Amino acid sequence: MTLASPPQATVRAALVAQLTAPVRYDVVVIGGGATGLGVALDAASRGFSVALVESHDFAKGTSSRATKLVHGGVRYLAQGNIALVREALHERTTLLHNAPHLAQPLAFVMPSYKLLDTPFYGIGLKIYDALAGKAGLGPTEFLGRDKTLQYLPTVQAQGLKGGVKYWDGQFDDARLALVLARTAAAHGAVLVNYCVATGLLHEDGKVAGVHCEDRETGAQITLRAGCVVNATGVWVDDFRQKDGAATGWAAKPMVAPSQGVHIVVDRDFLPGDHAMLVPKTADGRVLFAVPWLGKVILGTTDTPRDDLAREPRPFKEEVEFILSESARYLSRAPTRADVKSVWVGLRPLVKPQDDDGGNTKGISREHTVLVSRSGLVTVTGGKWTTYRAMAEDVLDKCFDAALLQPRKPGVTAGLRLVGAGEATDLAPPQQKLSDPPGWQAYGTEQPAVRALPGADRLLGGGLTEAMVRFAARFEYARTVEDVLARRSRLLFLDARLAASLATDVAEILLQETGVDPQKDAFVALAQLYLTLPT
Repeated sequence: MTLASPPQATVRAALVAQLTAPVRYDVVVIGGGATGLGVALDAASRGFSVALVESHDFAKGTSSRATKLVHGGVRYLAQGNIALVREALHERTTLLHNAPHLAQPLAFVMPSYKLLDTPFYGIGLKIYDALAGKAGLGPTEFLGRDKTLQYLPTVQAQGLKGGVKYWDGQFDDARLALVLARTAAAHGAVLVNYCVATGLLHEDGKVAGVHCEDRETGAQITLRAGCVVNATGVWVDDFRQKDGAATGWAAKPMVAPSQGVHIVVDRDFLPGDHAMLVPKTADGRVLFAVPWLGKVILGTTDTPRDDLAREPRPFKEEVEFILSESARYLSRAPTRADVKSVWVGLRPLVKPQDDDGGNTKGISREHTVLVSRSGLVTVTGGKWTTYRAMAEDVLDKCFDAALLQPRKPGVTAGLRLVGAGEATDLAPPQQKLSDPPGWQAYGTEQPAVRALPGADRLLGGGLTEAMVRFAARFEYARTVEDVLARRSRLLFLDARLAASLATDVAEILLQETGVDPQKDAFVALAQLYLTLPT
């Protein structure tokens, strides 16, 4: 596979110039999160001409704020949603195969404090194994007390009866988004971040393109396309309403945002390579403690939220829930002073038609694809694990609506992503995703990164000068936040450390891009990730 040219200073200008050319694309995608990038890759890999615009950075929204799990959905199994679990388990295997440098198996342990918990949950997880079939990552095991303590050495020992061990996967969400973008570019797609879609172009009552503005230059751009896909996550209703206003139909809101909060603490709260899952906390919610890049993620919540803030903040009761429930299950209780970073994602849950805006736990986690009377294709809902299947569904809907002429079947099920190499030539990753950040995220591109200036200059937190240069030259990075939040994950791991690196990263980015790297804005953002509500 030939990689796209590095989008640094002049190359980004060339990308914007491509957008301004009088070209009619087959597909224009609005939104550079997991769903939009998946659609762009699927379409481009089938030979369609594709352009994608993202108003901020790729994966800036929910797609960089997941719980970092590639999973079939144990709780969906408990709800009886077998079809969703089966699809997700299939997609889990596909993702682990196509991006082994960014997605790997992870063992979970459910501690049991009641005698019947082990057989009850164990039997359910055996069904989970059966649904996975040959795609299973390892057998479910019934554990005694000693074995549970061996796997979870800091779990609360008092009252512990045993546990259940099962397998799922974890991944690096933002970096996966980046390799989706780069793989799509390698197949001919034109992708530009910091280019905001401002409206829809209608001709004869049909959607015929997208009006955009490049946020760096202010250039006004109109992209013409036979098919426009609205993949803006929790923000899809905005474009649906614009479409309805232009063509005379009432766009009923279809998204009910749900807020998920994650708290990050040091690894010594849960050492080892096993994650902990509490399937039913005091109020019936699920609690995770997941080792990730040298830290531990605690979460997550599931709280309705009406506003669509770009940087949503946790509610006081959410933080208290995570900390108090963690204290019940860990021998050392994490406190507010132990928090290294706190971050929030908004999930685009799909409203049922008779939804009254209540509890989001009852709203569909499955994705939905709708085609309006004017031909606007909207996709929302779902989860990271099933992004590829969602993209295939979008293309199928485009074919059914005669917005695209069918071409060869989709190829993404076996398409190795940038950095994965060929299935036969990449050894298993030597570093796990539970290890501190380092070179592992680059996969087969490690030699290319190490060849850049500053490979031996460690800035901190596993980040080198060469990695920053690589981010600017090949990974679409424009700002300090792009580098420290999504090319490396330091903002999400240790916000104070990330802020301390801002000056060095800004200097390198300015050399590479020639544009303002927005250092001060990042330092303010890092402080936000350290601030807990009181």
